[in-house]
Amino acid sequence: MRNALILSAVLLLAAPAFAADQPPPTPPPSQIPHGSKDYTTAPAGDYNLDKNHVGVIARVSHLGFSISIFRFGDVDGKLTWDPAAPEKSALSVTVKTASIETNVPKFAEELAGPKYLNAPAFPDATFVSTRFVKTDATHGKVTGNFTLKGKTKPVTFDVTLIGAGAFFGGHNIGIHAEGMIDPQDYDMGPFFKEPIQLVIDTEFSHKG
Repeated sequence: MRNALILSAVLLLAAPAFAADQPPPTPPPSQIPHGSKDYTTAPAGDYNLDKNHVGVIARVSHLGFSISIFRFGDVDGKLTWDPAAPEKSALSVTVKTASIETNVPKFAEELAGPKYLNAPAFPDATFVSTRFVKTDATHGKVTGNFTLKGKTKPVTFDVTLIGAGAFFGGHNIGIHAEGMIDPQDYDMGPFFKEPIQLVIDTEFSHKG
């Protein structure tokens, strides 16, 4: 019994030394921000389109056989956001028509040329909002003037909130939007006759 007590005392005295030899506990990893479905978590202000997180897709009928996907890589824009009154918000977006991309070799250059988009004469396609309508907590409609090849027509996009909230010293709003245009309104030639679906996925960022 006496030997057992002595051993216990030695172990207790040595425990701090053993503990000191162990590495300190690993602190928890920094919390990574994620967007929420609450648009009010993004405060009012001017937001710039995040060029690192944007996709502008045109879904075009391939003569009625399939849907061809064209992507535009050079996009810029600004969102003036008011979560207290979304209907007072405003949006403007510019797409460089020469930035079109396709799977078909050299077809992008042809599409950007005089026969179709005529990017040298009309380098920008633009959308400027005229109306925001909230339909529910995560959906709305944004109507505005869409200009392509110098011709302007009204277009309405169905918009879905993907996420909003604080993001590394600022705030982000991420959306998915879909709208339709008639290529004949913009003198796109006989190859493009059926309506073209425009699909946009992007984030808008506000610093501060």
